[in-house]
Amino acid sequence: MARFQTLTQFCCARVSATAAVLAAGAVVLALSGAAWAQEEDDDAAMPSDLDVSMAVANQNGRGPVTNLPLPRYVSLKGSEGNARRGPSLSHRIDWVFKHAGMPLKITAEFGNWRRVEDRDGASGWVHYSLLSGVRTVIIDDDMTQLRARADDKAPVVALAEAGAIAKLGKCSIDWCEISSKDADGWVQKTRLWGVEPNETRD
Repeated sequence: MARFQTLTQFCCARVSATAAVLAAGAVVLALSGAAWAQEEDDDAAMPSDLDVSMAVANQNGRGPVTNLPLPRYVSLKGSEGNARRGPSLSHRIDWVFKHAGMPLKITAEFGNWRRVEDRDGASGWVHYSLLSGVRTVIIDDDMTQLRARADDKAPVVALAEAGAIAKLGKCSIDWCEISSKDADGWVQKTRLWGVEPNETRD
C-alpha cells in the first residue's frame, strides 16, 4: 500500500499495477493502473469507422457529445473499469483499469463512451458511467515534497512516493494543492500527472 509519508511517520510502500484494490478509505495507488484482460467479441453492432472518426474534438476543441473541452481529465469512479478497443460492448476488452480514483485523460467521445488514456499511455473506450468528474493526480517522482505553501522555501509537510494518487485542489501556473487521507500540501506541477501545464484552478 503506497501512501504519503509525513516527516515523522513512515506510511508508504509501492503496489504493482495488478495489486488488489485497497480497503475503503485508503489512498489508492497505481503505477501503470491497468491490467491486461481479454474477452471474446459478441454479436452487438459496432459503430462504423466514420462514426468513430467524428468522436474527436471539433474545431473549437470540444467534445461532440458533451461540448466539454478535449482533452480533459477525469477519474475512475469505481474499483474497476473495462477499456475496450472501440465504443461499444461488441469490442474486445484491451485493459481493465484497477484502481478507484486514478486520473484518466479523455481524448474522444462517442455516444455514452469516452476514449481515455492513463499516465503510461494505455488507452481504450470506457462507458461514461464508470468515470467521475472528481479531479485526481498521480505523483510522478519518488519522495516528492509536499510544502505548506506554494513556495520552494515553505516548510516540507510530507513526502509522497511515485505512483501515489491524491485529490487535486487549487492550482497556479507552477504549483498545485493536493490532498489525501494521510497528508495535504502544495506540489510543483511538473511532478504531477493529471493536470495541464497551463491549467489554473481556484
